[in-house]
Amino acid sequence: MTGYHKQQGVTIIELLVAVALGALIVAGMSAVMGELTQTQAAIQERNRLTENGRFAMERMVRALSHSRRLLVPLADKSFTNWPENIREETVPASPPVGDSTKATAVLAVTAPEYLDLDANGIPDADNDGDGRIDEDTPSDATWDLASGLTLIDDDGDGLVDEGNSDSDDESTTANDDPINGVDDDVDGNVDEDPASDNNNDGCPGLCGVDDDEDGQIDEGSSSDDDEDGQADEDFYGAVVFYLDDGVIKERTPVPWDISGGGLISGLDFITSDIATNVTRLRFERLLPAGGGPQVVDITLELTGPDSGETVNLHTRVRIGGAL
Repeated sequence: MTGYHKQQGVTIIELLVAVALGALIVAGMSAVMGELTQTQAAIQERNRLTENGRFAMERMVRALSHSRRLLVPLADKSFTNWPENIREETVPASPPVGDSTKATAVLAVTAPEYLDLDANGIPDADNDGDGRIDEDTPSDATWDLASGLTLIDDDGDGLVDEGNSDSDDESTTANDDPINGVDDDVDGNVDEDPASDNNNDGCPGLCGVDDDEDGQIDEGSSSDDDEDGQADEDFYGAVVFYLDDGVIKERTPVPWDISGGGLISGLDFITSDIATNVTRLRFERLLPAGGGPQVVDITLELTGPDSGETVNLHTRVRIGGAL
């Protein structure tokens, strides 16, 4: 007679233990997968922030290194109680310093020579197309009918466009710093607020000099700074970077009439977004050592809205360093 083994089933206790162990394993795997997913999302967001920040930095660095003149920040003045040479803004907003009513981050330079938006082979900064740039500015150097740069707080006091339109640094006086390499108004800035006669010598161009090499000396109006027969026709076109609710805006002058005034002026510009999720933007105008080149220090912080990841970028740029 063939023997047989009695088959024993799984007890309810063993089944419950197995189910519990399986549940623990599944829960553990789910937690690991969740952490991996969160980590991957954080890495992706950080990469996006880095790419975003680098793009903005490249735009600002390129403009600075190809420009002939820094417009904002202004040099710090000894008679104000906020640092005009430092323009810093955070999101949420940081409190202003001293008597300033609002902390804002602004960077502005004269238009770089590489800008040629109408593709006519002439730099947009050369308004009169004579091969020379910014050589014959009007008393309102940016020709935008505003004190300093239109819609911009040039001096960091929290106010916008206060004062006379001929005051290019938003000071209480106008045309007080001709282009002569000297800080005539003793405010720490040099040549930042010229009159129509840019060097204030009472002559067309330079007194006693044939500026345009036509064989004649000092012909025309004293406001004709290049002796070309026109006066005040080559204004500063300004490229401006500023922070607006966590977005870095780039304002670029254009060589066509956007404002509808019938002429191309400092009121004609386009504005574009070059970085989002910005939580700190800081520009500092560094004092040139021993009369050396002007340098700007830039700090940029971006924060991810989902992960809270933070990316920081920092650089220093010499004005006109690529020219």
